[in-house]
Amino acid sequence: MLHVRLATTQDLPAILRIVQAVVPLMQAAGNFQWEATYPNEQVFQEDIAKDWLWVAELDGRVVGVAALTTAQDPEYAQADWDAAEPAVVTHRLAVHPAAQGKGIAAALLAQAEEQGRAWGLRVARVDTNSENRATQALFPKLGYRFAGEITLAFRPGLRFFCYEKELAL
Repeated sequence: MLHVRLATTQDLPAILRIVQAVVPLMQAAGNFQWEATYPNEQVFQEDIAKDWLWVAELDGRVVGVAALTTAQDPEYAQADWDAAEPAVVTHRLAVHPAAQGKGIAAALLAQAEEQGRAWGLRVARVDTNSENRATQALFPKLGYRFAGEITLAFRPGLRFFCYEKELAL
């Protein structure tokens, strides 16, 4: 059974195992969005402290993670949307390779939409590396529209595709 809930510090070892399993596969596919030093335990601890980090459990095991925030990088102004509009933004979305294809990412994005509505927001946003084919296929299936390409100062040399979904309140 699939269950999505707020993460706790007790989830950190499982979350870090997900990242350690995902990063080599991302890089092998030419996606260098993440590396050995990012995202790291400190980043996830900060997300937990702010009640931003969510995990997906499948049969009692943590197999997915996502930070659901209102934080929008300044570079989001490059995208085809109203960057001044508050939004729920999904960051650090990852699913353990053994659990991919089981609806985990979709469940975490559904939680983002629910969280956005709870916060009274009208849109959900997410960005992904231009080399991440899986998320580029997933986001439109879930009703997100492509909103352009941006660059991020803290990830020089990489391109990111932005996606946005209107939320029914």
